[in-house]
Amino acid sequence: MSQPHAPVRQAVRQQAAANARPQFRSQRIAHFTESVIREMTRLAVLHGAVNLAQGFPDFPAPEAIKAAACQAISEEHNQYTITWGSKNFREAISGHYLRRHSVEFDAEREVTVVCGSTEAMIAALLATTNPEEEVIVFEPYYENYGPDTWLCGAHRRLVRLHPPDWTFDPDELRRAFNPRTKAIIITNPHNPAGKVFSREELTIIAGLCQEFDTLAITDEIYEHILYDGARHVPLITLPGMRDRTILVNSLSKTFSVTGWRVGWMLASPDLTDSIRKVHDFLTVNAAAPMQQAGVLALGLGEEFYHDLRTHYQQRRDLLLDVLARAGYRCFVPRGAYYIMADISGFGHADDMSFARHLLENVGVAAVPGSSFFEDPRDGAGLIRFCFCKKFETLQAAADRLARVG
Repeated sequence: MSQPHAPVRQAVRQQAAANARPQFRSQRIAHFTESVIREMTRLAVLHGAVNLAQGFPDFPAPEAIKAAACQAISEEHNQYTITWGSKNFREAISGHYLRRHSVEFDAEREVTVVCGSTEAMIAALLATTNPEEEVIVFEPYYENYGPDTWLCGAHRRLVRLHPPDWTFDPDELRRAFNPRTKAIIITNPHNPAGKVFSREELTIIAGLCQEFDTLAITDEIYEHILYDGARHVPLITLPGMRDRTILVNSLSKTFSVTGWRVGWMLASPDLTDSIRKVHDFLTVNAAAPMQQAGVLALGLGEEFYHDLRTHYQQRRDLLLDVLARAGYRCFVPRGAYYIMADISGFGHADDMSFARHLLENVGVAAVPGSSFFEDPRDGAGLIRFCFCKKFETLQAAADRLARVG
């Protein structure tokens, strides 16, 4: 028979447990919050909204690549690979860069296959940075870069990209470099701004990296998604950067397989050796059958890349037109598949209140601009839309956005 005070004692125990929990939390995650981008996807599902927040396609991946993955599973590519990737996939990656950028990487000593670019970035930082060292990041920045540096105990030093063309001030960048600088992160093409760094800008960055003996970690996951004649230049191909750059890329965006989590890192043998030690204990290896499908994917001809750019430019132009008619002032991206838009003319207090209104009353999910800035006030007048969606999805968003106010 239950005693009358049992519920009270249970409540006290529960409260005591709740009060005790903070002592078990690591200080390194004290700044962490839920990813705003992924939160907006969760809320989009909850509210039945059109999801223009998270950057994943809602159209099918190429049939040939999916068939190759299925075949690989049937052929029993279902066990551990070599930790740093299947040999034939590493060779396919190396061949891809030789064909497209005329730079050669040793598949045995300079190519590491990882679980997507997300793992690649944290593995690169864990392998190269020490607590209290500094990492330069261009702002606005992809939201993972904050937690990545915190997990390493490093400090971010931010350099602003200035709209409308998202240019940086070379003098401001120079001031960010100092004896504690270990690395600079460059996202090219840029998420969220859609900027494509020019050869001249990359040359300035390369010069500073060499002057201050600093590493460059380049996130190039959108390298094939370009518009208006923009050209992608890997920083690692510039003079003096071959041995001080870690190049990060993935199958995810180019081949519309964001859920496969297969990426790679290219770096000189000494850097690769350090990276592989971290990767080995983070994830062991990326998905084996998807690596086999990656061999086929990286062997696709120029027609695939031409179609990729054409189809995404059509989507970009459609959403730019929709947003302009709805009253947004858009910053036209030259790469990636996002549009940053100025919302200051809509009369909302900030980007968070506007995003909630858009989600709950209009039925469209987008990402509040403040999630890309250290100081939320700097992004309070901005919002990010993605356009890697079916035309039907974009049209559904257009119909709803026409009602915004």
